[in-house]
Amino acid sequence: MTSASPRRKPGAPQAQVVTANELLGGEVVYLTADDRWTPRIAEAELIEDEAHAQIRLLFAQGQPDRVVGAYLAPARRGPGGAVEPAHFREAFRAKGPSNYPHGKQEALGNV
Repeated sequence: MTSASPRRKPGAPQAQVVTANELLGGEVVYLTADDRWTPRIAEAELIEDEAHAQIRLLFAQGQPDRVVGAYLAPARRGPGGAVEPAHFREAFRAKGPSNYPHGKQEALGNV
């Protein structure tokens, strides 16, 4: 079985993004390099340094009036250069609910 992305070496740091849920709407959001929250993982800051990842996570957790449940999620640079999920759970979160097209699936044409 082959993978669409190159495998990382054992012990190599995993690239990550900071993700959370909007406090009021519950929407999955991602932290950008310029400190905005976006519903599009492609716009997220891809963090490859663990110390920087922890700083960004603390920044996110310091915004309880905007987001809840912030955590670091594995991510990678896709073939076109955009940030994409590196784990199936995060791919589901990035696409939104799968029962019918609504929310970001409908708006972005992800169906």
